[in-house]
Amino acid sequence: MSSSLVAYDDSDSEAETEKTEVPNTSSRHTSLPSSSVDRVQYFAPGSLGTKCTYEMQPTENTDSSGTSTVCEDPPEHYAQNSNTDLTSPCCRRAYSGHTALRMSYKNYEQTSSSSTNSGNGISQKRIHKDSTTAIKGIRPYIPKRLRQENSSMPEKKESDQRDNSDCSPDVPSLTSQTLRKISELIKPYLGSKYKLTEVPKSLIFYMSKHSGPVNEIQWCPVREQSHMLLSASMDKTIKVWDAVDTGCCLKTYSCHSCAVRAARWSSCGRRILSGGFDSMLHLTDVETGKQIFSSKNEFRISTLKFHPTESNIFICGGFSPEVKAWDIRTSKVLRVYKAAVQQTLDVLFLPEGREFLTSTDAVSRDSADRTIIAWDFQSAAKISNQIFHERYTCPSLTLHPKESMFVAQTNGNYMALFSAQRPYRINKKKRYEGHKVEGFAVGCEFSPDGTLLVTGSSDGKVFFYNYHTARIIRTLSAHKEACVSAIFHPVLPSLLATCDWAGEIKIWQ
Repeated sequence: MSSSLVAYDDSDSEAETEKTEVPNTSSRHTSLPSSSVDRVQYFAPGSLGTKCTYEMQPTENTDSSGTSTVCEDPPEHYAQNSNTDLTSPCCRRAYSGHTALRMSYKNYEQTSSSSTNSGNGISQKRIHKDSTTAIKGIRPYIPKRLRQENSSMPEKKESDQRDNSDCSPDVPSLTSQTLRKISELIKPYLGSKYKLTEVPKSLIFYMSKHSGPVNEIQWCPVREQSHMLLSASMDKTIKVWDAVDTGCCLKTYSCHSCAVRAARWSSCGRRILSGGFDSMLHLTDVETGKQIFSSKNEFRISTLKFHPTESNIFICGGFSPEVKAWDIRTSKVLRVYKAAVQQTLDVLFLPEGREFLTSTDAVSRDSADRTIIAWDFQSAAKISNQIFHERYTCPSLTLHPKESMFVAQTNGNYMALFSAQRPYRINKKKRYEGHKVEGFAVGCEFSPDGTLLVTGSSDGKVFFYNYHTARIIRTLSAHKEACVSAIFHPVLPSLLATCDWAGEIKIWQ
C-alpha cells in the first residue's frame, strides 16, 4: 500500500528529520549542482498557489549555518524546462501575491535519485513516498494562525482605503486656517466695486491632477475665500484648488463610487454638495471631509443648484422625468416636479428663487416643445413650456448678473437670449454664434459686470462675446480637447478658469 507523507512547518517530526539529515549535507552537495536544491523545496510538477508571503526553507538540504533563502520572483525564473539552472540571483527577494511555483519533473527525479543514493534511510523513505504522488503535486500546510492573518489583510486594506477616501494622501489637509486665509491678491479688491472686465491673455496656472474629464468648476462664492476653486470630474473625485496664489490642489474628496457629474459650493463656503452617476447625493464638510448629508437618489444625477435665498434647500435633476427639491435639515424631499421628459440637463433659479427653469432633452420632429420649462417653486406647477421652439437641446443656462435676462446654450452651435420675466420671450435680434457645442455639455457664463459672455467650445477654444452687440471680441486657444466650462472670478477682474474633457484646468489672466 502506497501513501504520501507531507512535511508540516510546525510539526515535531519535521524538526527530528532535520536533525537526522544535517550530517549528510556534504554528500548531497557533491552530487547536486551548486545551490540548485538550497533555493527551493522538492515539489512535484504542477503549480502551488499561495496568497501570502512566506519563506521556502529546504527541509533536507539545510547548510551548516542554518540559514534559509527567501524567494520573491515569478515562477518563470525557476525551472521551465529540464535544462534550466536554478542558481538565479533573483531568488534572494521576497515575493507576495497569488503566484505559481513550478519545477521540472526531470530535475526533480535527478535530485531525488541523487539524494536517495547519498542519504540515510529516513530521507530515502520520504523521497520514495513523494515520488508516488508526483503527478498530483503537494500542497503545503499553512498554520491556522497564518490563514487568519492572511484572511484579515484584505479587510484591513479596505478599511484603510475607506479612511483615506476623503482626502488624497499626496496633498495636505484643508484646515480652518486655510479656509480663513485671505489671499493678498484679493484683499485690495474687497472694499471696492468690481472693475471693468478685460479679456485674459496669459496662462497663469496649469492644473492636471484629474485622471478623467472635468465636468464642472466653480469659484467659492464667499468673496474672502474666493481663491478656492471647486472641480468635479469623471474620475469619481472632487477637488478643491488654490487657483489664485499657488495653483495647488488643497484637498481631494472621493465619496462617490461613479463619475461626479455636478458639484456646488454652499453659500457659506464650508460645504460642498455633489451628485453623480452612482445616484448618490453628498453634502461634504470642506475642512474635515465628512459627509453631513447623504442620500440615495432614484436616478443618476446630472445637475444640482442651491436655492438663492434658502441655503438649506437645493434642486437636483438627472436621468428621470422628475426634478426634486431637497431639504438638508430633514434629509427629505420637499417637492417633486414632473414633466414628460427623459432627462434634465440643467437647472436655473430666477431672481428671488420663486421660479426656476429646467432644460430637458425633449425634442420633437418639428419643434423643441418642453425643451425649456418654467416652474413655480412653491406649488410645483408648470408656468410655461413654450419658451424655446427650435429643434435643439440646451445643455446649460446662465442668468445675467444685472439685467432680467438669461442665456441658453444650444446644440445648434449658438447661444440664445431670453427674458427672465413672463412669458420668457426669446430675443430674435441677438444670437451668439461662432463656437461649437457638438453634443458636449458646454457651459456659458457672464462676467461679473455683465459686459462679456464667455463660453467654451468643442474644439478647445474659449470665445468671448460682447453682451450688447453679440459680436466675438476674442478667441482663446485654451485646450486641445473640448473646453466644457469657462468662468470669471467673482472678485479679481479678468481672472478666468477653464476646464476640458482631458481633465485639465487652466487659470488665465
